[in-house]
Amino acid sequence: MTNTALTRRQALGLAGSALAGWSKTPPASTVAIARCRAYDPKIYDTLKTLTDQCGGLGKVVKGKTVAVKLNLTGNPARFPVKPGLPYRNEPGTVLALCQLMAKSGAKRIRLIESFFPGKQDLELWARYGLDVKAIENCGVKVEWENTNNLGLAKQYVRMKVPGGGIMYPAYDLNHSYQDCDAYVSLSKLKNHWIAGVTMTMKNNFGITPCSLYGGDAGSDGNEDPKQERAPVGHNGAKTPPKGVPQELHPESPREPGYRVPRIVVDLCSIRPVDLSIVDGVETIRGGEGEWNRGVELMKPGVLLAGRNMVCVDTVCTAVMGYDPRATRGASPFLNGDNTLLLAEAAGLGSADLAQIETAGLRLKDAKIDFGPGPVGKKFFS
Repeated sequence: MTNTALTRRQALGLAGSALAGWSKTPPASTVAIARCRAYDPKIYDTLKTLTDQCGGLGKVVKGKTVAVKLNLTGNPARFPVKPGLPYRNEPGTVLALCQLMAKSGAKRIRLIESFFPGKQDLELWARYGLDVKAIENCGVKVEWENTNNLGLAKQYVRMKVPGGGIMYPAYDLNHSYQDCDAYVSLSKLKNHWIAGVTMTMKNNFGITPCSLYGGDAGSDGNEDPKQERAPVGHNGAKTPPKGVPQELHPESPREPGYRVPRIVVDLCSIRPVDLSIVDGVETIRGGEGEWNRGVELMKPGVLLAGRNMVCVDTVCTAVMGYDPRATRGASPFLNGDNTLLLAEAAGLGSADLAQIETAGLRLKDAKIDFGPGPVGKKFFS
């Protein structure tokens, strides 16, 4: 599968049983783009305009419990939060989104993310720069849940992949991913070493708890995990604990570029995103975090939003200067298969720019050159 062109026919075949119910024309919906060059109080108004152009935030959140999946990637024990390399959520954007959802009629906001240590401590959220007090005063009840283990629940929820799944038939998750009326993803616009790009859909890779899918989960699970998902998810060198759904095809490639995109499609199938917001005001290129050698600061100066996660990520990929329909081996999908095409083949949304309407800033005016993709600094010199 390495460096093999992934045609639409091949994508269909590789998705296998997950394509039950796939329609010939995957759904498409409007993606809004806005110019936003700084994190300041005006970001509230920009978010409001974006969500209005997507049909209105009230349609998504009014009267509902809204779970907001943040993007706080990277274990702070190894990669402390520091200024100058904005690959995690910007605190002011989180606050503005919560305020806007409250004003739009949300009943309850639950901020969720999987991070280390697996504890429910507000100070752990504050270490990312989040203004916990201001967020809790946004106008509605706010809850916080670290979903890297059981969290505040007594048991995991088993969420089955529609159509049977590509990699796994079901996943055991923290209750928050099921116990919500609306699900919002707030992610960053950036490259990813394996997936090529990471926005809304790749953000869902982080919904699997490391207590079950981490390298030290063991055979019985580990409610105090210390290791990330690579041995189970990326490499397939380990299996989830006993009692947790196991792989459908253990004979499939033990290779991250094959596995990660397909796991992402599984997870986006069981927990579709009702509203995607992607922050490209300031970000990085060359990889997804400081652990990727040679990543560099970027200032695209844009925000994007939409109701269909595949459509949003497709437009985001184009904003970065890439062809959303590129196959493995072409930028930016240098090290893995194109998640957009796999998601489209699974019927989750359209990855065809010709089918996606944009609103606000014109796509050609939003584009910025992110370079060849996740390749390291030497290619940017």
